[in-house]
Amino acid sequence: MSEMKLPKIGLGTWMLKPYEARYSTIQAIKLGYRFVDTAQAYRNEKGVGDGLQEVFEKGIAKREEVIVSTKVSPLSIRPKAAVKSTYKSLKRLQLDYVDIMYIHFPAFVLGYSHKKTLGALGELVDEGKIRHIGVSNFTPQLIKDALEVIDKPIFANQIEHHPYLQQPEVLKFHKENNIFQVSYSPLGRGKALKDSVINEIARKNKFSAAQVCLAWVIDKGAYPVPKATSLDHLKDNFAALDLQLSDEDIQKIDAIDKHERYVHPPVVSPKEWKKKNNL
Repeated sequence: MSEMKLPKIGLGTWMLKPYEARYSTIQAIKLGYRFVDTAQAYRNEKGVGDGLQEVFEKGIAKREEVIVSTKVSPLSIRPKAAVKSTYKSLKRLQLDYVDIMYIHFPAFVLGYSHKKTLGALGELVDEGKIRHIGVSNFTPQLIKDALEVIDKPIFANQIEHHPYLQQPEVLKFHKENNIFQVSYSPLGRGKALKDSVINEIARKNKFSAAQVCLAWVIDKGAYPVPKATSLDHLKDNFAALDLQLSDEDIQKIDAIDKHERYVHPPVVSPKEWKKKNNL
């Protein structure tokens, strides 16, 4: 894989308002987070950028110590628009470069092209505006198709991944192809926190249910980016790094018989997702 290594847990900012994103970014980095994820579609890049600038100016962390990722909106997916939107993201984030720029969804119907759109991002890599190209919500076949027509590697695929959507074959594909799997909604939009198996393991180990879910994702070799707006939740999530689930606990979670995808927007989602068991 690339010389850039991802921290085992990051801060997600989906659905955070700008002021919440600013607060969470500052507090997370103070706690030790070194990976912050946002997107053009979240409409909070400015908040994340304000938070980043505060921690950089106060010397809490250096720019090169924090991995910052964002995503090209499906509405800016055509090559020229993708480039233009990247520069706008950099301005909002107040950065000279982003570490990962993802394609948010493979929105072919809106003008996405493996060769042209990813090729445009590749030129931004050459210019130093992007360190690595990522994709999000791509199936293994879409990644295979993309790799056949581009000359830059795909660093990461950010997908929905939690105990209710385990996607073992997708994870295997990523590992075999040296692609980092970044897991969004690692708590299953809160649904997995109510699961009896998760809570049984949490009580036994004196962990929180959220920590059990995050520790399971990390054990799988994926990189969760849970969102949090309170200091307590930021601390609780980050503490999952120090937890080790037993093999028995991992097997119990693996055996949860659920297949629940909570993020499935119309138009832009891969058509393969329409098939119940296609991941």
